[in-house]
Amino acid sequence: MRDIPVGNGSFLVTFDDKYQIRDVYFPHVGQENHSEGFPFRFGVWVDGKFSWIYKDEWKRELKYASETLVTDVKLTNETLGIEITSSDTVASRENVFLRHVHVKNLSEKPREIRLFLHQDFRISEQKVGDTAIYDPESVSLIHYKKNRYFLINTEPHFDSFSTGRKAFRDQEGTWRDAEDGELNGGAITEGSVDSTICVKLHIEPQETGEFYYWICAGTSYDEVTKINQKIVDRTPERHFKYTSHYWRAWVNKNEIDFGDLMPEIVDLFKRSLLIVRTQIDNDGAILAANDSDVTERATDHYSYLWTRDGAFIANALDLAGYPFLTRKFFDFCNRIVHKNGYFLQKYNADGTVASGWHAMWDIWEKKKLTPIQEDETALVLWALWEHYHKERDIEFIRRIYRNLIVRCADFMNDFRHEHLNLPKPSWNLWEDRRGIHTFTVASVIAGLRAAVKFARLFGEDENADRWEKTADEFTDGMRKHLYSKELGRFLRSLQFNGDEHFEHDANIDASMFAVFYFDVLPTGDEMVVGTMKAIEENLWVKTKIGGVARFQDDGYMRISQETTGNPWFICTLWLADYYIAAAKTKEDLGKALCILEWTTMRALPSGVLAEQVNPLNGEHASVSPLTWSHSTFIATVMNYLKKVKELEN
Repeated sequence: MRDIPVGNGSFLVTFDDKYQIRDVYFPHVGQENHSEGFPFRFGVWVDGKFSWIYKDEWKRELKYASETLVTDVKLTNETLGIEITSSDTVASRENVFLRHVHVKNLSEKPREIRLFLHQDFRISEQKVGDTAIYDPESVSLIHYKKNRYFLINTEPHFDSFSTGRKAFRDQEGTWRDAEDGELNGGAITEGSVDSTICVKLHIEPQETGEFYYWICAGTSYDEVTKINQKIVDRTPERHFKYTSHYWRAWVNKNEIDFGDLMPEIVDLFKRSLLIVRTQIDNDGAILAANDSDVTERATDHYSYLWTRDGAFIANALDLAGYPFLTRKFFDFCNRIVHKNGYFLQKYNADGTVASGWHAMWDIWEKKKLTPIQEDETALVLWALWEHYHKERDIEFIRRIYRNLIVRCADFMNDFRHEHLNLPKPSWNLWEDRRGIHTFTVASVIAGLRAAVKFARLFGEDENADRWEKTADEFTDGMRKHLYSKELGRFLRSLQFNGDEHFEHDANIDASMFAVFYFDVLPTGDEMVVGTMKAIEENLWVKTKIGGVARFQDDGYMRISQETTGNPWFICTLWLADYYIAAAKTKEDLGKALCILEWTTMRALPSGVLAEQVNPLNGEHASVSPLTWSHSTFIATVMNYLKKVKELEN
């Protein structure tokens, strides 16, 4: 779990709940992770005693300064008589991580307090072949391998340093060297290496000392030393000030009227915008989550672009007034779309195809499969039309119309079941089953209708008529085959064992909200009302924590067999979106407001939202922050404010 990420779209640094740096991504958000989740330790020596700040004897408060991507951290160790306040950020313009540390001497005598900062780089996601060196030219420590360089420096300049081997035979690393209060390592080490620096502060009773620490990231020695010199010349204080002001201006640029929303909801809305920004690469990829802890249970991570998540997140950013970010995302999609007109499961931040588990071959039927979740293709077109409808940037659309919109619409038009008037089977949005899913069908209808609007915009009525006919047929097919009159609601899916043999999957799934959210059916349609009632009654977790589970008997990271599954932030907020869409008076919005308040209460003190919540104690579960959780909160708040205005008028 990552409590306080800071980044600028090229350089992302994340912290765990112990205030240890755990992930260092460069030159893309999510790629590469130069620490592989191993901690950068931070320790204190005073009066002959040493303590790492991850120890239980430390009290930690991890937050952000209001409306910024600058952390506000307080660390207290009563045994040592030390209080540390620390601020961290990544400069908005340069690829440099900055830390400003204040150390207060709580004792009644003057003391020398030594601060130790440890770096455990595994450059390019491999510990072999690194070099750590003291560079007298820049008067700094540098870790490098090939075209990746990381320069470490402080102001005032660090008093001692150590480079050494780590994770090799009996050598744990230079952090062990620090525990006696002295550093005795060498000026250069190669192989599997780490480094530690020491800053000594002489502090009077009840007084405070301070220092700055920074890590410059670059692709060459010249690049990192130039950044370092800029920090020295302009001072780290000025970089902090510039970055703080930049983010305050960024998050407040649209002057949104929040009406009577409680301040805590407004704060989380702004925090969500800032956290979402840390998870977006400057080249356009929107990463699901950057939390390497997940690799311990999954042998993989979430530092990928799923175009479905990306489309939802882009739509939220458009609603909030950040189209310059979403255009980069759509440009990215235009670059990576498959020649056959669809998107694969997930992608790396540089646009290469990521790891996946969607088979291209059916080993039982002995035939080819299309390895997709079709909603990932459909939702890009849906979000793109919503973007255009708001921004009217026709030149941008013209540039990507043929390659992206027409290609994807043609694929969805032709990817249809021979007998059912529905799309062919594909994987669902949760990636755990293959079939024809209500969510997927609704998204395909929305994607095709978006393509129809684009085609009419450019006078291509033949394409528009063809795609519109298919969208209408899919809507009829959805009503006929995916709605159960007996149950009075939609089914989750038609579950396929082979392309010709399927059975009804009547499980209640929160994703069935799609039938109203994508305007496939009116909110007041009895099919919608019955479906959302079933979600509300069956998926709301019956504990003091509450929230909506993904689906009945969800086993993914399930914490208690007494609940139907763990509550998810996105699923809970989808229910709020239904209350908003169905509201006819301001009083009807009360349930939606309660869910916004529920989400605010469940956030970490820093404002971070994870993927799931423990249904018994409310603690976060799975990865954090989950970009989709934050974007859904943003979208729901914007939907709420829009509905308030409509009802007032």
